[in-house]
Parts: sequence; structure tokens; C-alpha cells
Amino acid sequence: MARSNEVKALGVKMGEPWFKLKELARRHGIVALSSNYTLYGDMSNRIMTVLREYSPVTEIYSIDECFLGLRGLDGLWRSREAMGQDIRQRVRQWIGVPVCVGIGQSKTLAKLANHIAKKRPEFCGVCDLTSLPPGEVDALMAAIDVGEVWGVGRRIEAQLLAAGIETVKHLRDASPRWLRSHFGVVMERTGHELRGLSCLALDEVMPPKKQIISSRSFGELVTTLNALREAVSSYVARAAEKLRAQHSVCETIQVFVQTNPFRASDPQYSNAMTIPLTHPTGDTRRLVRAAHYGLEQIYRPGFYYKKAGVMLSGLSDASSQQQGLLFSAHGTGKKSDQLMAAIDAINASFGRDTVTVGSTGIHHGWEMKRERKTPSYTTRWSDVPIAFA
Repeated sequence: MARSNEVKALGVKMGEPWFKLKELARRHGIVALSSNYTLYGDMSNRIMTVLREYSPVTEIYSIDECFLGLRGLDGLWRSREAMGQDIRQRVRQWIGVPVCVGIGQSKTLAKLANHIAKKRPEFCGVCDLTSLPPGEVDALMAAIDVGEVWGVGRRIEAQLLAAGIETVKHLRDASPRWLRSHFGVVMERTGHELRGLSCLALDEVMPPKKQIISSRSFGELVTTLNALREAVSSYVARAAEKLRAQHSVCETIQVFVQTNPFRASDPQYSNAMTIPLTHPTGDTRRLVRAAHYGLEQIYRPGFYYKKAGVMLSGLSDASSQQQGLLFSAHGTGKKSDQLMAAIDAINASFGRDTVTVGSTGIHHGWEMKRERKTPSYTTRWSDVPIAFA
């Protein structure tokens, strides 16, 4: 899922199965670590807390990216580059994580500047495009492939290359009218952003997700319907927590299963089913019941299942749902809301899955194997390092 520059240089591809790399890892001393989502989330929250001290206007774009609005703040620093270096130093000292800072007149230019800061050692981790001479900016853009521009995916990149747009500079200098006629308004807007015309405002409040997916590969191959039910119940419970955290309800749930495509000698099978709900809900019990129904329809015996998951869609604001005048459907209404709120509060206080639906089971042989997981240094008392003086 993530590779160091040294591992990339050895030819290791993104998403390559670990069992294929064991001999290469032995020869070159590659260190592999299992995922530790709790640690990543907590470290991300700590970094975002530090960044909020530098600007009252922030947009958390992803677990490891954040935009800061700098309008009106120039008088606080000798230069924007100095502010960027202060950010890097403080995050490294307080959190222990290296970061790069990119500064531009638009979000797209800021992303591009961050790419330059990361790839070019001469910038020492901070690139401020607003302070560079136009000629130097042109040279930088001419040396970067167009596929590195924020929002340019593989399909669009191929179309741009076919049209002779090979570099960031080519895209910046392309006619807005031509971009719109050939690629639509989104690419026209990207061209404006590369010219320093800000078209994308900072979203200070993260908008609710339109879909919520919960899925994991199994630690060992699963063959029975009961084991799949347990896994799907666990994934539904996790997705429902996220749904309620953003104060939403969903109208449909999809459940899917698949075998391991890397085991070519095994018979292969994958399938999915979408189940519409009679009433929008955020109740874990009702969502589990619907997911189990879908699972029973798509399950086929005789296969070795490697992965399963659920997707909640048709999301809407829970407060906008009208309750029935006389009766509430099962899994909706005030009692359901109170029960789910109590479960979420207990799990927040005493740890995930302290209270959950019984169908998740107790002994989870299907859980993802994470023998190489680092300790949760910042969220679990037993994992806190002990120093003897």
C-alpha cells in the first residue's frame, strides 16, 4: 500500500502481494509492516491539530493532506517559505513525522508545489511558487508530466498526451475554450487554477460522504456461510458507526464477496447484491439483517473466499427524515436512535466493539492477519514505551 523510494527502485509495484516479495525482501533487507489504522488515524489528528495553529481556515483533504488558507497572514512571517519550514520543524518535533509544504495561488498550484517540494531536494521540503520568478516556474512546469496534476487521472492523461499536452506547462498554456470543448468544464477549471486563478474554495467543514465502504481481505480463506456472516456483520457494524458519525442514514446496502485472483489453481467467483431498504436507517441491526439476506443470495459453496465487504449508499441527513405519524419501521425512530447513540458512546469510552451485534461472533479466524503490526503507541496504554532512568 505504501513503498519507500528504495523499495520502488527495486521494482516493487503498488499492491504487489507480499508472498511474491519474500525472496526479494530477504536479499535486500526489506522491512514490511502490517496496517495499523488506529495509529494512522491518531497521528493524522495530531498533525491536523498542529496545522490549525497556523491558519484559522483549514480543509482536511485526506488522512495525510490538509489545505491552509493564507490570506491576510503574510505579516506574521518573514516569508511564506519561513512559515513552511516552521511547520515542518514543529510537526517533526511534536509528532515525529516528516512533511512537505507546497504554497501556491490556488489549490491545484499548492498541490503541484507540494509535489515539487517532495521530489526536489534543493527546496528542502518547502516550495513557494508565489515567490519564484516566472521563468523558474515555467521551467519547473515544463519538467513535470501532465499526469502529476491534481485531478488528471489515467484516462484523461492518455487523452491529453494524444492531444500533445505532455507537461504541466502545456496544460497551463492550453486555451480554456479548447480544454472545455475537448475535456469539459473540470479540465478548463484545472487550467485556470494552474494559471493562478483560484476556482476551488477551501471547504472548512468536510462534506458528508456519499458512500461508505467497509471491506477487508481475510486472514485465512473462508469457505462457510457462517464465517462470511460474521465477517459481513463486523463490516456492517463499522460502516454503520461511520454513517451515524456524520449524522446520516442510508437507503441501500450492497454486499459483495470474491475469491483470491492470485490463486489461479482455485475456482474463481465474485458477486454482489444491492438491497434497497423500505425506510432510510442508520440502525446496525437492520443493516446487518439486510446484508445477511444479500449474502445468502450470492453465496456459493465450494469456493475459497478471500474478501467480503459492504457499501452503504443513498445517504441523506438523518434529521431530514420524517417519522411515521403512528408507527415507526423497525430500525427507525427515537428508540433506535437512542440505542445506537448509547452503543456508540460505550464503544468510544471503552474501546471499539465493546458492544456490538451478536452475529459478529467471538473467535474471528477470518480477521486480517497483521503479525507485523506496529504497536498503537498513542492510543493504547499497554503499547506505550517505558523508559528506565
